[in-house]
Amino acid sequence: MSDYIDHLHDVAQDDVEGLRKAQESYGDSWKRRGGVGAFMMLARKWDRLENHVARGLPPQEDGAPVSQYDIFRHIQADTRSEGIIDDIRDLRRYLMLVEAEMRAQGSASATSEHRDNS
Repeated sequence: MSDYIDHLHDVAQDDVEGLRKAQESYGDSWKRRGGVGAFMMLARKWDRLENHVARGLPPQEDGAPVSQYDIFRHIQADTRSEGIIDDIRDLRRYLMLVEAEMRAQGSASATSEHRDNS
């Protein structure tokens, strides 16, 4: 099994804790404008990721070019706590909020079993 699997529970737990803390500060502001507002919230985070990778990366030490879409290299190169990893965390959490809201509304597609869980 891949090493990253061992970290999924901690990532998910951090997300739940972060979302609970944000709920205390911001409430349901993320869905105040309905589904369009929720979509735009997701789009803004994706736009930030696209803008970041558009800046490119320096060549590798051996001079070989690097794909601008190598997200792992971008994360390693951006050591700021509010950098690209922060945008990835926010996007993942916003996606969780959207699915949780649809489950709370009883949406058949959101409450059905996922193909990977059957």
